[in-house]
Amino acid sequence: MRFDLVLFGGTGDLAWRKLMPALFQAFRHGSLPEGGRIIGVGRDDLTHEQYRSLIQSRFDKVELAKRPSAEEFARFAALLEFVRMDLSKPHDYASLAQTLQQRNADTVVMYVATAPALFTTVCEQLAGAGLNTPQTRVVLEKPLGHDLASNRSINHTVRRFFEERQVFRIDHYLGKPAVQNLFALRFGNALFEPLWRREHIANIQISIAEDLGVESRGAFYENTGALRDMVQNHALQLLCAIGMEPPINAHADAIRDEKLKVLRSLKPWTAETLAQDVVRGQYSSGNSGGAKVPGYREEDGVNPLSNTETFVALRTEIANWRWAGVPFYIRTGKRLAGREATITINFRPTPHAIFNSAAGLANKLVIHLQPKDGLELHLLAQGQANRSSRSALAQSLAPVQLDLDFDKRFGSERVGAYERLLLDVIDGRLNLFVRSDEQEEAWRWVEPIVEYWNNDPQGPRLYAAGTWGPSASSAMIARDGFCWSEEA
Repeated sequence: MRFDLVLFGGTGDLAWRKLMPALFQAFRHGSLPEGGRIIGVGRDDLTHEQYRSLIQSRFDKVELAKRPSAEEFARFAALLEFVRMDLSKPHDYASLAQTLQQRNADTVVMYVATAPALFTTVCEQLAGAGLNTPQTRVVLEKPLGHDLASNRSINHTVRRFFEERQVFRIDHYLGKPAVQNLFALRFGNALFEPLWRREHIANIQISIAEDLGVESRGAFYENTGALRDMVQNHALQLLCAIGMEPPINAHADAIRDEKLKVLRSLKPWTAETLAQDVVRGQYSSGNSGGAKVPGYREEDGVNPLSNTETFVALRTEIANWRWAGVPFYIRTGKRLAGREATITINFRPTPHAIFNSAAGLANKLVIHLQPKDGLELHLLAQGQANRSSRSALAQSLAPVQLDLDFDKRFGSERVGAYERLLLDVIDGRLNLFVRSDEQEEAWRWVEPIVEYWNNDPQGPRLYAAGTWGPSASSAMIARDGFCWSEEA
């Protein structure tokens, strides 16, 4: 299959940090279809050779295992071309159309890795140049808008020129191998499904923690914040994967229909729950990785009086028969005490403790998403016996765990998130991409939080860099009698 992949923003940060390394890995693994062409688009005045040299120099900054040898890059570089474009000028799209018509590829992928403000412009101009053919697929990076109205506007414009089957709204978390294993765990095994409900589960925690600050993205983060950057998309997609009903099959719409039901079942916000069940924070100066680091307001590109949140913790529920009454806790933030993304399923204790030491102890399943990729099943086993008693019931129970490390099990067979998603786009598989109604429903649920914060004079709670966020986050979950997994 001959394909053309047109990368708008071809000299940008996302292109060289994520997309080009992913495409090279697919090329190295032999999974990138033969006969392909990758066209970088940007405002720079570059020849094909200059663009190839630029990409080769950027590969020096990616992980060592993902860097090509000189011979490997020479073969990969043969796929790369560059087209200079001003994305506001129709004439440049006409020139791009001529370039694409030279090969008349079976599939044309338009990857719009630009500022969201340009999404509608690019789609309109592609249509104006006749580049919205049935063979065209358009990939849109997050964030798609900054609120419900802007998201609807983008989706409305895109739908004017492309059918839903042609639109790939990318959320790279859905491409992570660990998230794929979450679906496999739930729907490929009979072990957990009978327990995956309110009668057996006490609470569910989703934590996405970063130990880095905003680095060079201060200006971007000022207009985004943790709620829009992480909760509205990544965290809610993970919640859907945990909470959804088994789909009737593995087709894209069957999966996305069930995720949509979860989003529509999330309890609506009230003035009381917004005040009690949502915590926003912002990191101040502190210590991270053994070094002193600045606070958010001291970062480059950040307003010294900024109220942008770098931390969010919240409590919600899925109001349906499976999950009624089970609290779901979401927490994400920058400059926290560690870098990890986990989902913790805390099961209820046994209804009647017959072992002396079993009171308050319970099983839990921990799903590691990053940096480790695997599962931990925490159980209770016989510990040291009480020698003063012959009764087996006087023996101590001790926590033990079954640790499944998928990186060790599958090793080099694993496919990275962007590599997987890019191959899916080329093949036309929509399973791991977000449908427009999913996205709008997520914005509808998040928007009351944004409005509440806009009218809240208190602003975000400060927390020292290198900690686990504001103490109000622990207080929120403690009201239900629980604690965050690292505090247990």
